[in-house]
Amino acid sequence: MQIREAQVADIPQLSAIRLAVRENQLSDPGRVTRQDYVDYLTERGRGWLAEADGRVVGFAIADLQDHSVWALFVDPDYEGRGIGKKLHDELLSWYFRQTQHPIWLSTDPGTRAEEFYRRQGWQETGRTKSGEVLFELEAGWKAERA
Repeated sequence: MQIREAQVADIPQLSAIRLAVRENQLSDPGRVTRQDYVDYLTERGRGWLAEADGRVVGFAIADLQDHSVWALFVDPDYEGRGIGKKLHDELLSWYFRQTQHPIWLSTDPGTRAEEFYRRQGWQETGRTKSGEVLFELEAGWKAERA
């Protein structure tokens, strides 16, 4: 498996993974457009993808403007192989080289994603209006996971 920076040309593969996930599914797949991916990859932040077996199997995108994780998803056929953790770490390493501002994300409660973020040292800070768990992480996250 290799991790590399995601490019605009990768958007069809990223979108396919986003739509294939079993948890945190989009209630309206049309809500996330190609232009959203373009904006997050080129203007708002940066993204990375994981390739294995000659295909894209996961991706993560950081939003530097909103100080958040916009996306972190792994193809369901490749879950449990450490891909999400590698993407997570790549995203955070880049993010905290850009700023020391805490980063946040939200995810559905009771999911493997919620447990994943807790294991990585994210701290719950509340709930969104729709009931998702809000998490925050500060610079120095690696030391906290040790």
